Amino acid sequence: MTTTLLDGLPAASRERMLRLAAEVSFPAGTRLFEEGQRADRFWIVRTGTVLLDLHVPGRRAAVVGALGPGELLGWSWLFPPYSWHLGARAQTPVRAVEFDATIVRALCEADPVFGRAVSRQVAEVVAERLQSTRTRLLDLYGPQGDASSGRPS
Repeated sequence: MTTTLLDGLPAASRERMLRLAAEVSFPAGTRLFEEGQRADRFWIVRTGTVLLDLHVPGRRAAVVGALGPGELLGWSWLFPPYSWHLGARAQTPVRAVEFDATIVRALCEADPVFGRAVSRQVAEVVAERLQSTRTRLLDLYGPQGDASSGRPS
């Protein structure tokens, strides 16, 4: 199950967020942000696919994930130093709802109930992605079975 930012918010908080939303679109191949740059906005993908990538010195960026409809694109905006941990590129044409991170952070500071709701939802997204990454890493690098017993470990 994928945790979505807006669906998990109480109705009043969801309405507050939607008042801040702007519809945007990106052609396939568009770089949305680069690792290390200032994280000043975030999106909820409506249609299309966004690839997340990691800079690898001397090599092409390594794709580490893909996001699709309903998913939160960007969480670095919520945590100091507010810079992207990954890069992002539209794999296909993308339509999304965009939010100004500075405004949302200010609202979170001014209204602790709203801030707690938003922070909790973003934390759930981060936790799901960490678990997914852990599973992928175990699939790639974990033991393929215990050779002495003939059984998978």
